[in-house]
Amino acid sequence: MMTATTIQIDKGLKAHLDGLKLHPRETYNEVLERLLEDQLELSEQTRREIEEALEAVRKGRFKTHEKLGREMGF
Repeated sequence: MMTATTIQIDKGLKAHLDGLKLHPRETYNEVLERLLEDQLELSEQTRREIEEALEAVRKGRFKTHEKLGREMGF
């Protein structure tokens, strides 16, 4: 069984949370769970992308600013 607690938020934040609801009957708990889940997924995705970029640099697959500028005609 889920325990409940009460928190205080300002009217602007409540309005923002209302705007994030996928449907009118979605609870604030569901909205917050979805937002937190999205944030964790984004963090894992970002970490993977950073690791891939670092691996590309280690393998020499990158262009310097100077080379890119020349290629773009600057």
